[in-house]
Order: sequence, then structure tokens, then C-alpha cells
Amino acid sequence: MENNWNEPQIALPNASVVLVLGIISIVGCCCSYGLVGIICAVIALVLAKSASNQYASDPQRYTQSSYSNMNTGKICAIVGLVLSIVAIIYMIGIISYIGIGALSNPELLQERMQELMNQR
Repeated sequence: MENNWNEPQIALPNASVVLVLGIISIVGCCCSYGLVGIICAVIALVLAKSASNQYASDPQRYTQSSYSNMNTGKICAIVGLVLSIVAIIYMIGIISYIGIGALSNPELLQERMQELMNQR
């Protein structure tokens, strides 16, 4: 499709959404054991792929700033996804070391934490 030079450029669809979800995925890696970060990162990456395909089909139609926002959001989503995965692995490690039973029993939890502190 050829671009008419009189036609104004438009913002890439979902570029701002990808950016916001990418930022939320970084912040979300610390919340709810990383699940919020993973969900937001996956949604952002899917939307970024779609927007990237639209931009590749007709780059003159979309503004460069919206494409930059989409790329920044994609990078943030990747970082958020990695951090969320690390947070989940960390939580699994803590739960496997302390034990599920200790999480519901405060006295046992305190005992296990004392054992952990004495090992160092």
C-alpha cells in the first residue's frame, strides 16, 4: 500500500498499552510472587508482536515515536518476564527449604528461620 504524503501519520495501535504493561510487568515481579509480572509481560509481548507486524507492513503510516514506545515496552516486558521468573524460582526455593507446614505454623517457621540464620 502506497502512502499518500498528504495523509497524516498515526500512532501505532497498542504502542502505549505495550509500554504500560511492560512497566507494570517490572513492578509486578515483586507482587503476588511474580504472577502479575508474568501475566502483564506475556500480554505486552503478544501485543508488541502484533504492532511490530503492522509497522513492518507499512512503516510510513505510523509515527516513529509510537514505534519507539512499542520497542521500549517490549524490552520492559522481557525484563519483567525474566525478573518474575526469578522471583517465582526464589519463592519455590524458599518454600521447599522451609516447608509448606512451616508457613502455616508460626512457631515452626521461627524455628526454621533460626536454623537458617545459624547455618551462615
